[in-house]
Amino acid sequence: MSELNGVLAIYGTHSGAEEAVKELQRAGIDMRSLSIVAKDSHSDQQVVGYYNNDDRMKYWGKTGAFWGGCWGLLIGSGFFAIPGIGPVLVAGPLVAWIVGALEGAAVLGGLSVIGAGLYGMGIPKNSVVKYEMAVKANKYLLMVHGTALDVEKARGIIAGTWPINVTLHSPDVAAVAAS
Repeated sequence: MSELNGVLAIYGTHSGAEEAVKELQRAGIDMRSLSIVAKDSHSDQQVVGYYNNDDRMKYWGKTGAFWGGCWGLLIGSGFFAIPGIGPVLVAGPLVAWIVGALEGAAVLGGLSVIGAGLYGMGIPKNSVVKYEMAVKANKYLLMVHGTALDVEKARGIIAGTWPINVTLHSPDVAAVAAS
């Protein structure tokens, strides 16, 4: 498991997560350090589609503007069908960690590929379960990782956007908690 300075927030709506992304961008946070995860909870009555156009993944449906905006700002995107959770959309560097977990068969007992990706980034296993459950419950995860200073700045911005929960994950916090 790698060392991580990161902050993870849980939002109840795509508009809450979207506002946080906009605030982070306005504050000059590097968009390459952001990841977003959410269940694709469309119903059968709504037409939803995905396609690739050059380096961009396109999405249309109930939250198409939200995901189109995220994919325009964040590096990497993916759509995963995860047993026990369902279809999940991911944007940002977490995609590479999920793919790495899949390719390396590093899915840990009891964790989904999202959980394995988060764990691989340095999120403690007990916290990973909380984040998996949030996605399963149709919540939105927003993660910012980087230097301790960048993450602390992002945490302050995120806290002002009214997330359901916001948690700082850093080696220093883990060391203090373990002592």
